[in-house]
Amino acid sequence: MTIQWFPGHMAKAKREVQEKLKLVDIVFELVDARLPLSSRNPMIDEVIQQKPRLILLNKADMADESETKKWIEYFSNKGFKAVAVNSFQGKGLQQVTKAAQEILADKWARMRAKGMKNRAIRAMIVGIPNVGKSTLINRLAKRNVAKTGNTPGVTKAQQWVKVGKELELLDTPGILWPKFEDPEVGLKLALTGAIKDAIINMEDLAVYALNFLSTHYPEQMRERYGIDSVDEEIVKTFDHIGRLRNVLGAGGEIDYDRVSELIVRDIRNLELGKLTFDFVEEELEKETVEN
Repeated sequence: MTIQWFPGHMAKAKREVQEKLKLVDIVFELVDARLPLSSRNPMIDEVIQQKPRLILLNKADMADESETKKWIEYFSNKGFKAVAVNSFQGKGLQQVTKAAQEILADKWARMRAKGMKNRAIRAMIVGIPNVGKSTLINRLAKRNVAKTGNTPGVTKAQQWVKVGKELELLDTPGILWPKFEDPEVGLKLALTGAIKDAIINMEDLAVYALNFLSTHYPEQMRERYGIDSVDEEIVKTFDHIGRLRNVLGAGGEIDYDRVSELIVRDIRNLELGKLTFDFVEEELEKETVEN
């Protein structure tokens, strides 16, 4: 399945971030805890450069907790502090300001040595569309100041938001669209709802999901569907799930479109439990090969 990316949007987003970097002390890079690498823009390091950064693993309540811990350690080994948060429920948000203060401790000490007064930390939030930036801002600010939605591209204009006396946030609109050089990245983003369903072949996505579950989460697959592997003839697996869940069309035939939607919906609704789609071990193996 090929998913198009948008070079015009990406160029504009990159320019907006670079123009505003000089206004902030730190960048909060928001990623989906279920896919900490796939939900990053591959240009992020080039865009942010040496600006201090805090990585926020959002939607941590939906991710495999053991894998999230591995990702926090992975980023730490790369020189980045990372914290797991759930912006929808407001969990982990007390760590955000504290972590930012730790990262900027040396800068603040230098400012005090020059006789400068303490001020609020100025932070920019960046992330691909639909990763939860607006929800995070509203939770931190404890009021609805940023528009939210379940589809990509809700935020339209930059705005400063005060969070108590210690933090000021700069939101960025639809920032840094994903670039799908690896088609599997697009599939993972689609599976977690980061890409509009209207442009997705749902059957292809369901096939990918079943193969992924068979490889990484066979026990959850067995509990939900009574199978722990995918038949070589994928249609037999669809038939099994369709009969199990009574997803039938006219004449009692399996409705494959609805079976595909059911599989994807089950994953998004945590019917198979908390899942992570990027794995530290696989990334480390890839880095070893590349180096």
